[in-house]
Amino acid sequence: MATRRLYYDDAYQMEFTARVVHCEVLPPDLSAGITGNVWSLILDRTAFYPTSGGQPHDLGKIEEANVLEVRDGGDEIIHIVDRRASDPDVKCCVNWPRRFDHMQQHTGQHVLSAMFQERFGLPTVSFHLGAEVCTIDLQGPEPSEEFLEGAERAANQIIFEDRGVHVRYGTAEQFARLGVRKVVQREGILRAIEIESADLQPCGGTHVKSTGQIGMILVRNCSKMRQDWRVEFVCGGRAERAARHDFQLLGQVAEKLSCATADVVSAAVRALTERDVHFKNYRALLERLAEAEAALALRSASPGLEGVRLFQRALDEMSPEYLGLLATEIAKAEKSVALLAGKKSGQMLFAQHPSSAKDMNALLKQVFEKIAGKGGGTRDFARGKLADASQVENALALAREKLSGA
Repeated sequence: MATRRLYYDDAYQMEFTARVVHCEVLPPDLSAGITGNVWSLILDRTAFYPTSGGQPHDLGKIEEANVLEVRDGGDEIIHIVDRRASDPDVKCCVNWPRRFDHMQQHTGQHVLSAMFQERFGLPTVSFHLGAEVCTIDLQGPEPSEEFLEGAERAANQIIFEDRGVHVRYGTAEQFARLGVRKVVQREGILRAIEIESADLQPCGGTHVKSTGQIGMILVRNCSKMRQDWRVEFVCGGRAERAARHDFQLLGQVAEKLSCATADVVSAAVRALTERDVHFKNYRALLERLAEAEAALALRSASPGLEGVRLFQRALDEMSPEYLGLLATEIAKAEKSVALLAGKKSGQMLFAQHPSSAKDMNALLKQVFEKIAGKGGGTRDFARGKLADASQVENALALAREKLSGA
């Protein structure tokens, strides 16, 4: 028995009565987050919209049962609920805030897609109504900022004009003659949504009665998605929340930069320029410090086996890169080897001048065979990290032992 779809003709119907024509228990579905038994109900009629066409399903109540999911089974609509219906005749209620949000997003998508196609020749090939943002995938060249802003502005103009939104029924041929936006190759009577003087599109989803109820549209982002372009947008209540959130973030950034919100960009550019200058100065100071410490180390290190000077130290790291700078400076001197480590991070760095004729990569691996760690490198330069930073001193002592034994 086919389920009568009440939402086809009245998306604003929140409450209705129906008769249960089929009920069966279903096992838990961990992939869907359902850990206990649920029931599958088929009603003779329903206002619950099933997941379809990029739009998520409705939620609500069937008597005391919570509607967890609504599926389109072809002729029948399947309601997944958390308890069995106690009576064949049931009272049902659709979660209106969720339904109306979906109506705003879906009708907004029709308007926006129509403007991208009409104004810029970019057809929509897919639509997804997400929990936070909605997306449409556009086919064609990359939409410029001018295109994105132009489509948004044109769509909002239609919203502000509060044009009527109507449900139409007809065949694919009839809709094609009326100038449907996207031709559908389907037989029989189709349902379409018509937005006055703006759009006509076959669609089974729920929509508002007039464009003014969409509120407004905000285009948020555009990115490459395989061969198409994915445009993120929000409508209605979501647009209001997004705009408020954006303004709050802008205010927080302005406060951090000690400037007015209108001056955030120039203040950020100035801060980044100053940061780059400070980084260059800091890097230069680190290099000079590494040169000085390396010179002192080399003077204090006495030549050992085969005339190799060995410098070993665990450092309180002032920055992650300092180990590398110091090791590089020490390794510039002939027959010198640096065995360095960071006390807190457990970073290990072994470096040598090629004339030392050792193998730093092999040495690091020998250490990690005894004391857990991961890393690697070349014959002259190897780095890694201990699993337990408290083993730094033991690891350095082991490396020195291995090197002296070699």
